[in-house]
Amino acid sequence: MMKHFPLFALLIALTTAASSSATERPNLVLIIADDCTYLDMGVYGGQAKTPALDRLASEGMQFSRCFQAAPMCSPTRHNIYTGIYPVKSGAWPNHTRVYPGTKSIGHYLGEAGYRVALSGKTHIAPKASFPFEYSTEFRSADPSGADPYPKLEKLLTDSKKGGAPFCLFACSNEPHTPYSKGDASAYDPATLTLPPTFVDTPNTRQEYAKYLAEITYFDAQCAALLKLLDKHDLAKNTLVMVVSEQGSGFPFAKWTCFELGLTSGMIVRWPGTVAAGSKSNALVEYVDVTPTFLDAADLETPNTMDGRSFLSVLTGESVEHKQYTFGVQTTHGINSGSENFGVRSAGTKTHRYIRNLNPTETFKNVVTRPGGDKADFWMSWIEKGKTGDAHALAMIEKYQHRPAEELYDVENDPHCLNNLIDDPEFVELKADLSTQLNAWMKSQGDEGAATEALAHTRKSKFKENKRPTR
Repeated sequence: MMKHFPLFALLIALTTAASSSATERPNLVLIIADDCTYLDMGVYGGQAKTPALDRLASEGMQFSRCFQAAPMCSPTRHNIYTGIYPVKSGAWPNHTRVYPGTKSIGHYLGEAGYRVALSGKTHIAPKASFPFEYSTEFRSADPSGADPYPKLEKLLTDSKKGGAPFCLFACSNEPHTPYSKGDASAYDPATLTLPPTFVDTPNTRQEYAKYLAEITYFDAQCAALLKLLDKHDLAKNTLVMVVSEQGSGFPFAKWTCFELGLTSGMIVRWPGTVAAGSKSNALVEYVDVTPTFLDAADLETPNTMDGRSFLSVLTGESVEHKQYTFGVQTTHGINSGSENFGVRSAGTKTHRYIRNLNPTETFKNVVTRPGGDKADFWMSWIEKGKTGDAHALAMIEKYQHRPAEELYDVENDPHCLNNLIDDPEFVELKADLSTQLNAWMKSQGDEGAATEALAHTRKSKFKENKRPTR
């Protein structure tokens, strides 16, 4: 026995080292809202009270130039988990799915010994591409309860006890319509400041107040989960990222490639690694989230991904990440959508170029139908327009009828009111962004109108499910 002791001791040492290494790898948490315009959040200067996120921002890094590639729930989530842009992955319309064989962060972290869980809203398919431990409580439980997230708490405690790190995606359903969560009485409709693209009607103010209350409800969900991390002494070794998803269900945000459709709030806390109270205007995209999580776990990004890690921005080693961001929107095949209305976009930190593939068509979606998307305000805009109200008529026209090209100074005009496409001062910028967009579309296999015509085949319930031949 004695002569074998050195080998036995070596095995013990290696096992201990591996266990130690596993426990030192960070836990990863991404909390995602649902249809939230980031400028409406208190932490970004908006009217919705967000005390938990205010505190989180003071403890970490707040991004002002974070973007997603598709302003709809389903492609957004596929984009985050796969690290692949929507058209290339197959998930570009809403209620969509990726191509067979596509891998996600669930595979890569799972193979590395992480427990990977998703609690709340899913909106992803097929399940084989997303091997998560699924639960519903982050979406369904009241965060004010004494023990709102028992399954999540068990995940945390089991992971800590077993020495295996965890990656948790906590996916809220707020502030998605219907606006029924939170305390709407905390927001007086009459005193709210409406965004400049809104038409001022009682219906609009009522729904906007209820929407702001739901943002505060989401903030309470964040607070309850962060409290769990503190309770089990996990905050120090956990990278927490909170994002706001695409913009709200009000016009000029979700369903569009306007700035507030593609821009997202992002706050990241990682004690000892991310400087407390820091801010970044580096251009980052949702497609970069999985590569960043893999990098934080000391894993390489697969070459099948489009995203790139921005860990060096989080650590303060870099102040820049990307020069351009890109966006795609389709209404073909979505509920109450126009038969043909494809949009593509490219942007810098300060400007956004938008190309409307079907400018002669009328833009329609669930917002513009009677009753709206469970938030009834659009018809009050129509009625006010019938009275001759100039602002109502202008906003209805702008939302539903688009020129072939648009260009906006989003630094000074985030609501995209002033189209600069014909301004001679921006001829070179327009040409550059148009060229960049063409190159991106080519890299993605995006053929514009021809790709839009295939959108309905990417719906999760459509029978055929294969990559198109070109």
